[in-house]
Amino acid sequence: TLWLRQRPGTDVALFNGLMNVIINEGLEDKKFITRRTEGYEELKKIIQKYTPEIVEKITGVPAEDIRKAARIYATAPTVSLIYSMGITQHTTGTDNVLSTANIAMLTGNVGKESTGVNPLRGQSNVQGACDLGALPNVYSGYQKVTDSQVQEKFSKAWDVDLSNKIGLTVVEMLNAAYEGKIRGLFVMAENPAMSDPDLNHARAALKKVDFLVVSDIFMTETAELADVILPGVTIAEKDGTITNTERRVQLIRKAIGPVGDSKPEWQIICELAQKMGYNMSYSNPAEIMEEIASLTP
Repeated sequence: TLWLRQRPGTDVALFNGLMNVIINEGLEDKKFITRRTEGYEELKKIIQKYTPEIVEKITGVPAEDIRKAARIYATAPTVSLIYSMGITQHTTGTDNVLSTANIAMLTGNVGKESTGVNPLRGQSNVQGACDLGALPNVYSGYQKVTDSQVQEKFSKAWDVDLSNKIGLTVVEMLNAAYEGKIRGLFVMAENPAMSDPDLNHARAALKKVDFLVVSDIFMTETAELADVILPGVTIAEKDGTITNTERRVQLIRKAIGPVGDSKPEWQIICELAQKMGYNMSYSNPAEIMEEIASLTP
């Protein structure tokens, strides 16, 4: 066991230091890099300045420990890289995640058993939400919104014209709200007032919108700022699926019906769409799963 205790906010530098050792000692997976990656030479140029000694000054991790960790990672038969919210919920979270992907690809630890980049998510089913298109640039199965054939397929299935423009991430939406470019937000089962990388900025942005709707099971910090609160349901009150960090889809069955006026999220979305003139009329989660299967590779 080797514990690298880097200073907060220095994750990218640490990964760069590890990759510096791997490249300079010839421990990279050359076949995987040639066949499966792009931009390696550009990465190599950037990495060269992150020597273990330089990285020690940035991160506080001893240079020799950086070398040891790099050798352990690069020479193991298989490596499963697992990270949690310390990597993602940070102002450099996106670059942190990209760095984990870079070192995994550098050593060929992608696409085979007992390898990969495996996030331990902060909320239940974040993996499943991403897999099914809760991202600004893809539909379900990571089908790109900019692909004309994909756009045509979903437009036909949903009987509506769809944009081929990439939308905004959660952070970008809050930035736009802060700047007055977004005037209304609908937040479902999420608490950006506590999970955003910059909490003060997030709360200021949420206060600036003209209309904020929150659907949740708790009176969260975000819900306290809402103009309208819609009661959601707990996991025991709805059918559906959860996808874990190894991408295993797990079926969940409700134990009891919704309490009081609460409703599952899919039903809230359907009823809201119908009020706005779009006939979204699923009757149960099974129908939604059938559509997912028909549109997702």
